[in-house]
Amino acid sequence: MHPDRQRKMRELFDEYIEMYAARDDRLTERFSENFSGYPGSGKELIRSRDEWIRITRQDFAQVPGRIRIEMLDLALQDLSDDVVVVTAFFHIHLPSDGQLLSREVARLVLVFRQEGAEWMIVHSGISIPYQSAQDGEVYPLKSLQEQNSALQALVDERTQELHESQALYRMLTEDAQDVLWKTDSRLVITYISPADERLRGFRADEVVGHHVFDMFTEQGVALVKGLLKRRAVDDTSDASGGFLTFQVEHRCKDGRIIWGEVLSKPERNAQGEIVGYHGITREITERRRLEEQVRQLAFYDTLTHLANRRLLVEHLDQAMSASKRSHRHGALLFLDLDNFKSLNDTHGHGVGDLLLIEVAERLKTCVREADTVARFGGDEFVVLLCELDAHKDEASAQAAAIAEKIRMRLSEPYVLPAASSGPATGTIEHRCTASIGVAIFHGRDEGQNSVIDRADAAMYQAKDDGRNRIRFAPGTVEVA
Repeated sequence: MHPDRQRKMRELFDEYIEMYAARDDRLTERFSENFSGYPGSGKELIRSRDEWIRITRQDFAQVPGRIRIEMLDLALQDLSDDVVVVTAFFHIHLPSDGQLLSREVARLVLVFRQEGAEWMIVHSGISIPYQSAQDGEVYPLKSLQEQNSALQALVDERTQELHESQALYRMLTEDAQDVLWKTDSRLVITYISPADERLRGFRADEVVGHHVFDMFTEQGVALVKGLLKRRAVDDTSDASGGFLTFQVEHRCKDGRIIWGEVLSKPERNAQGEIVGYHGITREITERRRLEEQVRQLAFYDTLTHLANRRLLVEHLDQAMSASKRSHRHGALLFLDLDNFKSLNDTHGHGVGDLLLIEVAERLKTCVREADTVARFGGDEFVVLLCELDAHKDEASAQAAAIAEKIRMRLSEPYVLPAASSGPATGTIEHRCTASIGVAIFHGRDEGQNSVIDRADAAMYQAKDDGRNRIRFAPGTVEVA
């Protein structure tokens, strides 16, 4: 038994003995609602807390004065984290002339269990030898062997139940594929199941005692810190304090990075204060990979890996909302390659696809990281420019500068591998230009389709005017 725990239990027992010796009625407050016990005056197991309180008060009434307890021996035993057995042997000295009890050894067994923040007495077995006792008296002489056997049977029964419970717990925790863990209030790990070694390669002794952040990547730590701050706010506002579910990157001992889905819940004391956390972690690396594949298929063009039309519309909606908040303009550039069909007809679709891939790469070099480049379909591309100037004229000038940069970059010669079923047979040099239509937008005074249609119409105007040109859409909505 840990010294601190031993000291605590000894204090509780000494307090019990002092109250008993002083015939202090407050002793009855220490009995659990689930109390059971054997009184010194009978062999029947009492399962009622109220009945045990009645017997205790009868005891105090029969010998109202203070008695003296002469301790002979004391033993403490852990049954579990929250159950402790205290066995004591002692002499009883009554405040009377008779010293009969002082010559006999009494035995007391108390079973303490932690209930919430308090340790309560859930079982008591007492044997008080008193040969002269009559019916109804508290201190009769009883067969110590009988009493002890009954008590031992009860202790054995409860110990067996505890062992079975512990075996089940070990089976559930040690054989589970998911990782079970606990931390204290400072997020220092106090327990982690063997599944973590199978998952990340770390033994339990390499993890217990370390901060939970040591398990995550830097990005993961930032994510969890944000979630904890949000949970603290929710707690303050009396929001739900149940399970929190999130996905985060985990570090492995061999340097690998895996994804884990974490279910976490705080543990609270009787005052509602968080004293720790517990939860389950499940590896979802393969699931994340498949989800990313699905996302790529749903939102990205399979040839160029640019955003597709669906994702473009989503980003345009977000850009228009941001424009409304910031009062800055945005712009949509609609591009169509000039004379692309002739390349396909002459050299085949394979070479045409190589050109589209190269166009996509060039477009990405002409814009900012916050902007979006999308393949709209066929040889049509769209560039979404966000957070331009708040003044329309300046925003138009910014969009025109980027459009011209794109036009010049796309007009540079392309050197493409020649299509061949065997070894490479040479290259094809191709020149390509683009017609570009530009639509300036502000806020949400028009819909996404309206912005796209205006840019598309401006692109066709550029083609009608001779191709390889930039044209701005008329009718840009003014700032509200």
